[in-house]
Amino acid sequence: RFGDRVEFVVADLGRPLPVDPVDAILSTATFHWVPDHDALFRHLAAVLRPGGRLVAQCGGAGNIEHLLQVVERLGQPRHGQHHFETAEATSRRLREAGFDAVQTWLSDEPTRFESRQELEAFLATVCLRAHLPRLPEADRAAFVRAVADGLPGQAIDYVRLNIVARRAG
Repeated sequence: RFGDRVEFVVADLGRPLPVDPVDAILSTATFHWVPDHDALFRHLAAVLRPGGRLVAQCGGAGNIEHLLQVVERLGQPRHGQHHFETAEATSRRLREAGFDAVQTWLSDEPTRFESRQELEAFLATVCLRAHLPRLPEADRAAFVRAVADGLPGQAIDYVRLNIVARRAG
């Protein structure tokens, strides 16, 4: 029912956003891919009207840590373009960017898979997609299996950083 009032924007969050002022920003599983959180929050604040709301969830400090340790034990570097931040540092950055009524917290969200096949498919297409091209093609499936073997209970140890803030003003 709000279709004419909702706009989806694809943009580089490390740069000023190409939108007119908005009342709210909702983001899920995105901010951990942005390397400069200071710039990210400045850009978001710049397009939020005073009193506008930011609600987001992304990977936080400790996210996929066990999985990354397994990858390292298998002789591969962690390789990460992700930025898993603490709730405290995020709160500080938000306030410095012009937000108030800031709430940030981490929550453990282990994700279990129904089958080994589903786990391996997810690992190959999401968690290990940056690692696999560095391996010979013939070794990739065995690497995915070895990572899956190292994860207890067919689970990935997600930690979510939750963000609720209001644009000051």
